[in-house]
Amino acid sequence: MKRFFQENGGLVLLAGLLLTAILSMCIYIFDFNPFAGILEVVATPFRYVSTILTRWTEDRYEERFRYEELEAENKALRERIAELEENARNGEIALQENERLKDLLGLAEARPELSYQDAEVTRRSTSNWESTLMIDRGTADGVSLDDCVIDQYGYLVGVVTETGLNWSIVTTILDPACQMGGRVARADTDAMLEGDFTLMLEGRLSLSYVSQSASLMAGDQVTTSGMGGVYPPDILVGTLLTLDTQEDGISWRGEVQPSADIDEVRFVYVIVDFDGGG
Repeated sequence: MKRFFQENGGLVLLAGLLLTAILSMCIYIFDFNPFAGILEVVATPFRYVSTILTRWTEDRYEERFRYEELEAENKALRERIAELEENARNGEIALQENERLKDLLGLAEARPELSYQDAEVTRRSTSNWESTLMIDRGTADGVSLDDCVIDQYGYLVGVVTETGLNWSIVTTILDPACQMGGRVARADTDAMLEGDFTLMLEGRLSLSYVSQSASLMAGDQVTTSGMGGVYPPDILVGTLLTLDTQEDGISWRGEVQPSADIDEVRFVYVIVDFDGGG
């Protein structure tokens, strides 16, 4: 091969020059490029891949733009929902407050001789040995020792046994330390209302020192008697459930179911003054 190029190199060079000249003339005269097809074949896959990449990039951009748009819409919706929920809560609080004011107005109309201070229960006793509540009113609000505390329906909850400037402890009617005069209105009979440890665990209190000559029956309503002038009279305590003879054989002992929901009561009213109070 080397020898061939040595002997015929000039002819090969001449042939190459002629071929180049012919191709150049064809391109110039006939606008024909024999390499164009080859280049087209080579370039086509690259153009296809480029098109796919361009479309993928555009799709990702649109998805990202749409995601950010949806995220902004979701954020706005969440904020709106939170606003509506807050308005609903405020509306519910306002409704509850309105109902409490109506209840207080009803109590004031029913018992005009009593003066009230509204309060909220802030803590409950955690011991099984007592039944007490803490409320958010104290001496600065006119609350004093031995003030009766009732719920929104006028049912007796307990008695104030300790006070601070802006708080008070209420010993409920279920507490073993609680004692006060009671009265069975239907039978026109006075009695003693007392907390009892065993009954406290059952959510009840004791009624005692009632003569067996008194005509009592289950279902009788029991109120405060007002004897001694410490507590106002005729505050509903509860309903007589059972009735048994005491150990002395001459008097009754009964169990009373409180009308107030001692375990769940949240808003209460302190009777800070009443006609005839000491």
